[in-house]
Amino acid sequence: MSNQSDIVELGPDDRARTWERLQKEHFDVVVIGGGVVGCGAALDAATRGLKVALVEARDFASGTSSRSSKMFHGGLRYLEQFEFGLVREALRERELSLTTLAPHLVKPLRFLFPIEHRVWERPYIAAGIFLYDRMGGATSVPAQKHLTRSGALRLAPALRRDALVGGIQYYDTVVDDARHTMTVARTAAQYGATVRTSTQVVGFLKEADRISGVQVRDVETGRVAEVQASVVINATGVWTDEIQALSRGRGRFRVRASKGVHIVVPRDRIVSDAAIILRTEKSVLFVIPWGSHWIIGTTDTDWNLDLAHPAATRADIDYILEHVNTVLVTPLVPDDIEGVYAGLRPLLAGESDETSKLSREHAVARVAPGLVAIAGGKYTTYRVMGKDAVDVAAQDIPLRVADSVTEKVPLVGADGYFALANQTARLGERYGVHPYRVRHLLDRYGSLIDDVLGAADDAPELLEPITDAPSYLQVEAVYAATAEGALHLDDILARRTRIAIEYAHRGMNCAEQVAALVAPVLGWSDEQREFEVQTYLARVRAEIESQAQPDDECADELRLAAPESRPELLEPVVEVR
Repeated sequence: MSNQSDIVELGPDDRARTWERLQKEHFDVVVIGGGVVGCGAALDAATRGLKVALVEARDFASGTSSRSSKMFHGGLRYLEQFEFGLVREALRERELSLTTLAPHLVKPLRFLFPIEHRVWERPYIAAGIFLYDRMGGATSVPAQKHLTRSGALRLAPALRRDALVGGIQYYDTVVDDARHTMTVARTAAQYGATVRTSTQVVGFLKEADRISGVQVRDVETGRVAEVQASVVINATGVWTDEIQALSRGRGRFRVRASKGVHIVVPRDRIVSDAAIILRTEKSVLFVIPWGSHWIIGTTDTDWNLDLAHPAATRADIDYILEHVNTVLVTPLVPDDIEGVYAGLRPLLAGESDETSKLSREHAVARVAPGLVAIAGGKYTTYRVMGKDAVDVAAQDIPLRVADSVTEKVPLVGADGYFALANQTARLGERYGVHPYRVRHLLDRYGSLIDDVLGAADDAPELLEPITDAPSYLQVEAVYAATAEGALHLDDILARRTRIAIEYAHRGMNCAEQVAALVAPVLGWSDEQREFEVQTYLARVRAEIESQAQPDDECADELRLAAPESRPELLEPVVEVR
């Protein structure tokens, strides 16, 4: 069995200690941003032997990194844009995560590419997928397989017979993005990084013409502290320009936000044994299996409103339904939708006004002495982006900086995963949990499963499912608060679990139960517990209402009316003196 008792837990006690460290210690690197790129940069720096702090205003992956298409992929469509370097890099990262870095989180996924046109399309697509299979040196997923129309329909009976003339089967991967990002952060903490959420940068410290640290605000209490550092890395994604303006310096590039919307429908609404990729007039549409659901998306539209809470509209949802229904025997209707989420991609601004044509490549710049910014890129290449950011930051660190080693550093939970996956029956007997539940837990926590289930040693009732979200055990909510840095109900229902998108009630029916489970851990009074529940309910109601609006402005106005669970958060951020 695994022995993970020495893994750092990001619980309330650690939170108190990290506040003291931020004030008292001098860091080689301070990373701003708890998305996957910021967490990746913190892990890269920590594993080079540097003293690192990572601060995030909200929660890990609370922005873009929890709202992706849930794939760790190379970007097949980027081959048509001749971005061969990006695809090759992403495929190499996919292979690393699938085999070494995060095999408990990143899983192979079979895809069907329906062929619509005779003669020319099959060789054209086949050549692209052949390149895709070869460019990353992938050996862990099967090569493409050509299918007749009958073969394709056997694989995906949900498709209309007149929607295709054949198909190509190929493989990519799927990942729970929010859980992966949080795990990267925990791994950084495991290697010594000081990691703290609900800690907003509200100003920069300066010595002469150089940045010498940041001023931070605890958005739970309003306390303010100064953090000294040799270099600061701005890894805030769509907030890059806002943080750059706070430093009173001029940036080297601009970031534009592109909104991507996904819908979630029950698994029985689409009969298929494979994920499906569909070409649209602008981009591609993915139909991804996600537990007992399908995730379908995405859109790609410019967004100039609130960055924290992008809102899906009726038009976004109709666009997805319209395009996926062109190929389905039984069309989806709005009542089939159980979840909707919207995220913002941080794209490097270019000459084109069409966000789908802006660069997915990343850029790193030393925008001022002591300040490095990184933006752009893809979720899949987070590790390379973190490495590149630290490479540039190294020139401001007054000691020799070792080379990056993160390609050899498994995330917490990865070591021992494959052996434990072969012991599901024994684990089930040990804890009195059904083997299918053990498999589910292994694919979320890997070899940390003993820590998770061990939290129920003195309270065996925690091994019961959450009443209105039976895919998850009660102990998982408790573990989110004790070890995974969750501070609010939204953190647990939307990111540590995915209840907010996986159930038609979107977490409203189990908010009371989950709040009661974590209140003792987080020290909530009865009043605080009620505040958390009512705040979460208001957020969900606002999201549902916004999704019936005709345009972004109306949807944004409704979404912004919901209260914020972090009471001292400054929006927009202003310098605190």
